[in-house]
Amino acid sequence: MAQPAKVLLDTNFLLIPGQFGVDIYTEIRENCGPKSKLNILRDSLKEIDKILECGKGADKRASKLALDILKAQQINIISSESDSYVDDQIVELVDENWVVCTQDKGLKERVKAKKAKVLTLRQKKYLRFV
Repeated sequence: MAQPAKVLLDTNFLLIPGQFGVDIYTEIRENCGPKSKLNILRDSLKEIDKILECGKGADKRASKLALDILKAQQINIISSESDSYVDDQIVELVDENWVVCTQDKGLKERVKAKKAKVLTLRQKKYLRFV
């Protein structure tokens, strides 16, 4: 029996429900399996808090919704000893056993180079592997 997918959510991905109205959690489970384990870096939470504090308009609303949804979902928070950027922490962490959810083009390439899978938003409507 296959292990549940280990899924890592990037900061920009968490803003999708507020920006485009897409239920990323249902989409992730459809793409990765119903028992997939969702994870987020602690520093990604800090980035969302910063957007909530300093952002304006749609970004601020999207970050508030992201935090509300995160509280409702069972998501494992991963702490890092690194002071590097969140993208660098993601690349350091993942291997072929991970699925990374991101919209960041540069991060997608770096993650794919580590043999991890990448799940991304397509046509502002649904998630697909790239």
